[in-house]
Amino acid sequence: MSDYMFMLENHLSPDQNRVVAEVQDAAADAGVNLFLTGGAMRDMLGGFPIRDLDFTVEGNALKVVKTLTTKGSAKLISTDEDRKKAELRFPGGVTAEVAMARHETYGKPGARPKVQPASIHEDLRGRDFTMNAIALSLNRASRGLLLDPNNGSADIERKELRAISSYSFYDDPPRLLRLIRFKIRLGFAIDERTQLQYANAREAKMEAYIPPQALLAELWHIADEPDAGELVRALDEQKLLALFSPALEGPKLNLAGLSKLHKAKQMIPFGLDLHLDNRGLVLWFLTEKLTAKEKAALIQTTTMQRADVDFWQKLDQRAKKLEKELKSARLHKASQVYQVLSKAPGDQILFLYICSAQRLVQDRIRNFLQKYAVTAMEVTDREVAATGVTPGTPKFLKAKEEMIAGRVDGRIKKAPPPEPLPPPVPTGPQRGPRGR
Repeated sequence: MSDYMFMLENHLSPDQNRVVAEVQDAAADAGVNLFLTGGAMRDMLGGFPIRDLDFTVEGNALKVVKTLTTKGSAKLISTDEDRKKAELRFPGGVTAEVAMARHETYGKPGARPKVQPASIHEDLRGRDFTMNAIALSLNRASRGLLLDPNNGSADIERKELRAISSYSFYDDPPRLLRLIRFKIRLGFAIDERTQLQYANAREAKMEAYIPPQALLAELWHIADEPDAGELVRALDEQKLLALFSPALEGPKLNLAGLSKLHKAKQMIPFGLDLHLDNRGLVLWFLTEKLTAKEKAALIQTTTMQRADVDFWQKLDQRAKKLEKELKSARLHKASQVYQVLSKAPGDQILFLYICSAQRLVQDRIRNFLQKYAVTAMEVTDREVAATGVTPGTPKFLKAKEEMIAGRVDGRIKKAPPPEPLPPPVPTGPQRGPRGR
């Protein structure tokens, strides 16, 4: 195993490792070359958590996608027939993109590019920033081979953002937004030449050529950032936030609400899957001070789908049922509060913690995040199996729920750590102390 494969496997979660193996098998069946590219490689080499998996295929990527969705465990989220790529969701909430290695040429700024199949080297040389133009071979003959034609790994080590092409922002204006997003998220500096290219593109008003679909995609990226408020503030300073809505400025820019959301997210204990969809939650606070007409203009500008609009604008209505449950006097045990919140959508939980006028509701959510969920995660399958119940059976799941309830209520104490093993008994002839 190469050092890079060892590094990758140690950066990925068990669910992500399973996805990598599944995609490798599908590519092998299709007889195509497969590479891990883009953000996954950047995050691995930079020591950041790997958020999404990006796979690039030399050949028919959609054939690999078909295998993954028909014979594998993936569900299709979206497809781009022009670029021959698809976004997939796997068990465990892992998302991945499978795309064809391609060469893109632009007739004019903001236009859809002419796409042609290409080698992985040509693909990497046509990307946005050097840190995103690194690939790791997942093919049997060259598994673990690192491809870095633009020296992106050195830029990652220097914590520097560098555009690959002098025409990067002219060919694909959404990269203007992407540059600011990466700068804020990674804390990287912008290389001097790239900063000049960015300034020239802004002087030429290239941001006006960003298409609606790209604005919507970037809006979703903003929502998924660890600190969306910090990025929104940076976009506002760069006069780019008005692309989404001119009303998002001055007193109508709800940075205070986004700050409260960030602080609430920091309460989520590490390892807890809160079933959190950030899109509606961030949009709610971002647009909280806008009028209905201003919100409608944002929807039109980004060509947002009706389902996404409802998910955002009806968040308060969906949370009312959960609020009613949480303020009920029938929840007199900690385990009952845990049961309700462990099954509730995370966006509703955080929304109520910030916005509910009921102190009891806020207290119960705080206790869930800071106490009950932490206690529940301490109950391991091994501990439950030690009671004699067979893992994987309905009886096992019920026993685990009961053990969690008992632990949360304080009725069942945490199992003590195992006794240390006694030292080994010496064997064979032993020499006594010197001088005896």
